Parts: sequence; structure tokens; C-alpha cells
Amino acid sequence: MHYNVLFLCTGNSARSIMAEAIMNFKGHPTFTAYSAGSQPSGTVRPEAIAQLQNAGLPPEGLRSKSWEEFAKPNAPKLDFVFTVCDNAAKEVCPIWPGQPLTAHWGVPDPAAVTGTPEEIQRAYRSAFMTLERRIDLFLSLPLATIDRLAIETEIGNIGHQ
Repeated sequence: MHYNVLFLCTGNSARSIMAEAIMNFKGHPTFTAYSAGSQPSGTVRPEAIAQLQNAGLPPEGLRSKSWEEFAKPNAPKLDFVFTVCDNAAKEVCPIWPGQPLTAHWGVPDPAAVTGTPEEIQRAYRSAFMTLERRIDLFLSLPLATIDRLAIETEIGNIGHQ
């Protein structure tokens, strides 16, 4: 079985981008991850790229894009959609074909942190570690052997981890 996962955030510049990279690295070949934003910034934050590189994850191909790309007829069929910022969770999402399972995995926005370069780097590392922990928990779920309701419950619980 193969699953497509979409991570959503408002700007699609940091958290959702890092989640996409983590999932594609750890979930390959069973999972293909994508990310998008409701109001994409159009750029990936250099601090997010640096965090991925520090963790040994390839940043190639990552780009800030609109969630509308995934509502088009030729878009990949989504199995899971996770919002990683509180704003995107409250927004009216497009109707995703195929009724993917959804959950909110809110993570504080590292791009909103101001301070020394060390404090900013720490915020990105913290967001990365939270996302990585949740993705590890998600990847440990026996998706092929539990029913949709159980999966929905589990992915909702992961957002509180």
C-alpha cells in the first residue's frame, strides 16, 4: 500500500516544508509527502533549509506552493492531510477528493521567533523535533491492519504528543 500525505500551513515556508522533508526521508517508499499553504509566501525560509541540512535531510525540490495545487483534478490522491499551524486549522480548506483522513498537529511558528541567531535556530530545531516525533509515531501505526476510525483517533492523538 502507498499513501500520499499533505502537510498544510498558512505560509508554507517552514513547518510544513520540514514535515514534508522528514516524511519523504523516513516514510519512503510507503509514503510520499507534500506541503502547501493557504497563503504561500513563495519562498522557503533559509533557517528551515539549514535545519534540514543539519539533520542530514535533503532540501532539494522543496518549494512554497498553494494548497490549490492539490485540489486540482490531476493532483495526487491524498490519504492524509495534517495542518501544522493553528491558522490553517481554522481556515476553510478545499474539498479534497477521496476524503483523506485529517488531523491538526499544531507546532509553534519558528519564523515568528525574534532574538539572537541561536534563539532562532533553537526555535527551528524545536519545531523540527516536534514534527519528527509526530511523524515517527505516525509511521509506527499499523495502517494496514487497523480500521479508519482507529487511524483517525490515533492521528488526532499524535497532534497532542
